Amino acid sequence: MSGLVKVPRSLLRDEAYENIRRAIIDGTLPPGTNLRDGDLADQLGLSRAPVRQALLRLIEDGLVESKPQSYTRVAAFVPDDVRDALQLVRALHEFAVRAGAPRMGPAEVAAMRAANTRFADAISAGDIAAAIAADDELHDVPVAAARNRAIAATLARYTPLLRRLEYARFGSLPAHRSVQRHAELADALEAGDVDAACAITATIWTELEALLETP
Repeated sequence: MSGLVKVPRSLLRDEAYENIRRAIIDGTLPPGTNLRDGDLADQLGLSRAPVRQALLRLIEDGLVESKPQSYTRVAAFVPDDVRDALQLVRALHEFAVRAGAPRMGPAEVAAMRAANTRFADAISAGDIAAAIAADDELHDVPVAAARNRAIAATLARYTPLLRRLEYARFGSLPAHRSVQRHAELADALEAGDVDAACAITATIWTELEALLETP
């Protein structure tokens, strides 16, 4: 069958990574769950090789922990690690807003407002997955405008630790307050007030830190 194109191994690895990471973040795979590559491969309909590669990447991300010849499991929730990630993510988003603001016009601001509307609707519906997706879309606008691949790559690595916190503490999530903060951020960017936009961005991410104190 010469018309068929073989799927690259890298795509299979990425597919395994995204699926397992999402299950860890949303709690489908809770902390302490043993991760056997054979079982995961069967569930995902993949071979063991891309699953093993995905698990190695998740270990680097801090979402999986492993001891040779002993276990590979979903990492425990460590508040200090999440706090470290939160501080880094907050600083990078502030930097992205400052760097990206001069390149943001009406289309970018409109995209942020549309994402905030989806965020508000998802919160009202109690749909945390949709809320987090919309929140990511909103904050990705200034990150894209900053045109800094190092920022984007670092955020992609550390933001999942925060999203895991949000799923675990959804009942205490300051989501309705975030809707207003997002609107204020869009207003500041539309007005060209970069200092205000950076301050609002810092507040948005700082308010998540209260979730670490929630039982």
